[in-house]
Amino acid sequence: MDDEPQIHRFLKPALEAAGLAVLRADTATEALRLIATQSPALVLLDLGLPDMDGQEVLVRLRAFSLVPVIIVSAREREMEKVQALDAGADDYVEKPFALAELLARIRAALRRVAPAGAKAETLLRFGPLEVDLARRTARLDGQEPLRLTPREWELLAALARAGDGRVVTQRHLLATVWGAAHLEDTQYLRVYIAQLRQKLGEAAFLIRTEPGVGYRFGEDR
Repeated sequence: MDDEPQIHRFLKPALEAAGLAVLRADTATEALRLIATQSPALVLLDLGLPDMDGQEVLVRLRAFSLVPVIIVSAREREMEKVQALDAGADDYVEKPFALAELLARIRAALRRVAPAGAKAETLLRFGPLEVDLARRTARLDGQEPLRLTPREWELLAALARAGDGRVVTQRHLLATVWGAAHLEDTQYLRVYIAQLRQKLGEAAFLIRTEPGVGYRFGEDR
């Protein structure tokens, strides 16, 4: 759903050419109705809609659906991105964007949706790195497990669970690894990210910084 007709004219046929069936909504009200009645596999959401702010749409949507949501917006303020991600968005792409990047983000988001009743994967692979969530180990190219501190492991596990280039906010990582009392302690996070990158060595490229927002993890450089 997007408030710019020219985006629709370009995007809808491009997505259909990539093998995706597309439902179009010009307003937030129409979009929420379609999501509730048609159960789409994924939602592309613009934050600037004519009848409701996209942040409010996201809050209402999350009240009844866990469908993956990718924000597509020209808004550049970091706080708005963080708020959307914290409110339940899975990723965001800034306008103007390359179609190839958007399609990659869509594929990644769809891969993260497990079929009903499926067990969560415990062995995750990202290029040369293997992360075993059950055994709490990480290996590079099948070598001996990396020597990680408990905090470093929890941080790596949180990033790996997101995987596939999804944005993970600083606040989410701080809450997951350090607890809710440390949501503002971003210096902790920067120090541990630097330590983790050093221990990952050749696989350090897997952790990519989204300035002021958080991090992406995965091979999508």
